[in-house]
Amino acid sequence: MSDLALVQQFLNDETGLATVSTVQNDGRVLSSVANCGVITNPTTATECVALVSVGSAARLQHIRHGSEVTIAIRRGWNWVAVTGKAQLIGPDDRVDKIDSEGLRLLLREIYIAAGGHHDDFEEYDREMVRSKRAAILVEPTRIIGNQPS
Repeated sequence: MSDLALVQQFLNDETGLATVSTVQNDGRVLSSVANCGVITNPTTATECVALVSVGSAARLQHIRHGSEVTIAIRRGWNWVAVTGKAQLIGPDDRVDKIDSEGLRLLLREIYIAAGGHHDDFEEYDREMVRSKRAAILVEPTRIIGNQPS
């Protein structure tokens, strides 16, 4: 099993729930809980761990200032953590290959990969625009943890 397949397995066990950590400008670590999934990065065609973040989240500023991201997933006594540089794609972090329609579809893809279900995706899309949601795509430089026995 590949490392990202193990990460995906852990994420699938509990609707993608994980702890996401970034480093603040003063060196302190900020952690929060988010739903994550494994997808193919649309700009690099490599697998990554992704999440959707509200536009006002502090983690976005930390990433813009160079913070790596660690995503830790615990299930019982077993855990796995992914660390790497993150790419932001959103209304405040435009990427040449991704237009507004591409961002809309990317946010949906991440939501579904993270175990999300929605009865009205048009409503979901409106909320993503209203809250200036951004995609965070973490390409692993390190994956550690203990594997289930």
